[in-house]
Amino acid sequence: MAAKKERINTIIVGAAGRDFHNFNLVYRDNDLYNVVAFTAAQIPDIAGRKYPASLAGKLYPKGIPIVDEKDLEKLIVKHNVGEVVFSYSDVTYERVMSIGSRATAAGAHFKILSAKDTMIPSKKPVVSVTAVRTGSGKSQTTRKVANILQAMGFKVAAIRHPMPYGDLAKQKVQRFGSIADLKKHKCTIEEMEEYEPHIVNGTIIYAGVDYAAILEQAEKEADVILWDGGNNDMPFYKPDLNIVVADPLRVGDELGYYPSEANLRMADVVIINKIDSADPVEVLELRQNIRSVNPNAKIVEAASPLIVERGEQITGKRVLVVEDGPTLTHGEMEFGAGTVAAEKYGAGEIVDPRKYAVGLIKKTFEIYPEIGVLLPAMGYGDQQIKDLTATINKVPCDLVVVGTPIDLKRVAKFKKKSVRVQYELQEIGEPNLKTLLDEFTQKL
Repeated sequence: MAAKKERINTIIVGAAGRDFHNFNLVYRDNDLYNVVAFTAAQIPDIAGRKYPASLAGKLYPKGIPIVDEKDLEKLIVKHNVGEVVFSYSDVTYERVMSIGSRATAAGAHFKILSAKDTMIPSKKPVVSVTAVRTGSGKSQTTRKVANILQAMGFKVAAIRHPMPYGDLAKQKVQRFGSIADLKKHKCTIEEMEEYEPHIVNGTIIYAGVDYAAILEQAEKEADVILWDGGNNDMPFYKPDLNIVVADPLRVGDELGYYPSEANLRMADVVIINKIDSADPVEVLELRQNIRSVNPNAKIVEAASPLIVERGEQITGKRVLVVEDGPTLTHGEMEFGAGTVAAEKYGAGEIVDPRKYAVGLIKKTFEIYPEIGVLLPAMGYGDQQIKDLTATINKVPCDLVVVGTPIDLKRVAKFKKKSVRVQYELQEIGEPNLKTLLDEFTQKL
């Protein structure tokens, strides 16, 4: 009788999202592998925790430790690791292969799982919306798709890319049908930015950690599953219509970031967003890049016009601009909706918040110095929200221009006057989302 093969010691390099999904689909209950650790990056306060035994399966009765990515080489040597699996998104090819070089130099194979093996098929039709970079305009695109499908009479369940920052066992399956559910599930600001607009829009939204269990529940109440991708990651479900949003303000990133190019190659529809603010030469270059890897995709051109409440209040004022946190940090955008509004309405000055930043917000500026004079709406925990509120209150300004997708004042209860800025998607010409979704639903 042949001896049983020894399990391959494995590390999953991640950022508390794609890594857990890859584990659940490929490694959980798989006796060929022994996952010794997840590593953490991008998101604060993840390292030092555990992926709980209740989610990890029968092979991991003590759960799986989550450690800082900087300790990768030490872990490879300590555990005699055979394979390192890269499992997060919105990173340059240089960054991916730097991690690959660290892994191979330390003695392990380096691996990236395929899209096919990490997409769950659904019993219901799936429309996915992803992007080539964080901040491309995916969220307003997803809301537009939901509105169109609902107007056609379909019941839509949006399922959001994971943001598991709390108790992972309790977050296995989360359903959000009301604003009260945000408090019930102890959501971070980043989570609220993604969930609240769907709730206000009348769309049920799911998220969590175990995406097979999430899909099973969502299928019970939906005619169509809408995958609301995050962090320019690939869809977790096998899409029947795959929509990808591209950004001409960062032309070239779609062919130089992971998994941006993979998303672009798999797209049925590519939306070139922000053509109202991009140079026509950049739009043309982006179109050529799309065609170079996916000549059959249908291309939709779109703008993202601002919606500003009481925009005239900005004129001549000294303003503090608060923008979506992830867009400024790992999304690497140099401006957002708040900045555009401040310029459009003639703010007298954008006040630099850095010398007034406190606690964890000050630390964010140290980690991401390229943010500059904008204040990222970071709120991954109670302390960070307190520090954000304190920072806003300390900045000497006449007005706060809030460019986040949520009503920030409901969460960070700052005392200053504020105006809120939002984006909505506006397609230009044909084809547009309505005609493409008409074609899609006729095939169902």
